[in-house]
Amino acid sequence: MTISPDNRHAHVIGLGLIGCSLAMALADVGWSLTGTDVDSDVVRVALERGIIANDSPDGADVVVVATPAGSVIPIVTELLERDGRPELLVTDVAGVKSAIAYAISDARFVAGHPMAGSERRGIEGARRDLFHGCTWVLTPTATTESSSYTKLHTLLRELGVNVIALAPEVHDRLVATASHIPHLVAGALMNEAAAVAEEDEALLQLAAGGFRDMTRISAGDPHIWPDVLIENASTILPGIESLQERLGELREMILKGDASGLLRQLSDASVARRQLPGRAVPASDMVYVRVPVLDRPGVLSEITRVAGDSGVNIYDIEISHNVEGRTGTLLLAIGHDQLERFRSELARRGYAVSLDREDQ
Repeated sequence: MTISPDNRHAHVIGLGLIGCSLAMALADVGWSLTGTDVDSDVVRVALERGIIANDSPDGADVVVVATPAGSVIPIVTELLERDGRPELLVTDVAGVKSAIAYAISDARFVAGHPMAGSERRGIEGARRDLFHGCTWVLTPTATTESSSYTKLHTLLRELGVNVIALAPEVHDRLVATASHIPHLVAGALMNEAAAVAEEDEALLQLAAGGFRDMTRISAGDPHIWPDVLIENASTILPGIESLQERLGELREMILKGDASGLLRQLSDASVARRQLPGRAVPASDMVYVRVPVLDRPGVLSEITRVAGDSGVNIYDIEISHNVEGRTGTLLLAIGHDQLERFRSELARRGYAVSLDREDQ
């Protein structure tokens, strides 16, 4: 499954912030775009602005489902049943992956999630550079066809994103802490401030940079969140409970006047915040690992599961198929500091591992 100049037609289902931004980004790298939305007015605006050429998906080589998480499975299932073309590629952008990735067993589907967004909503907030430099997670499963993964990976790299591969459940566990719980906390803090402001309007006038930074994400489109939060409840709820325990510890320190304890907690947080990695890993900090594999369904899922269980991010994947036989090689880019852990875990599961080129 390859992309040639003659088969670069993408269809976007759901013309909101993510869908329209993706359509604009794809158009910039030479794709022709069509799209649909449940709101006919949104389709009309997208047509008027030239974001899409028409609303017909006929002949699309790639279909992106950019709807709320709860509607992805029926849309994708119906689409794949209706269109039997083996070269068709379908993906989604929902913020929860396990329920979706494991429910759709068609080899032409690759579940994904761009870690990008904006406090602006819908088509009015769409930007053609929204994804440039962002992390885009792909979550292959045992039924994922390697050629489908490669095609989507290639397409996304054209957009300037950093693609990483994670097992679906690992993605959901990590984004619960990195995205879902922060959104809930931002919303709770904003609602608390709004309630206090009803009695004292001066509060919001005193809202400084820290408050605005912490609550900025609460201004985003609320409609996309209920499905995601409910679908990912099994990982979000323990995270909330853990956060409540931390807040309880801070409460006790304040009650006891434990200045040293408070300083320790805040100092630890300050150090951890400064050590947050940037969006991209410098090439000098990455190493490329070669893993010979059988060319069979599920091999990508196995490798990404090993990586996720080991706390290793896969920043890039190339798949090389041997001309003869049913073997191939995965070329994986990971952080240099994660090499030994990843190589050890792969070897323990029977995979032969070597380093690429000058890294050997």
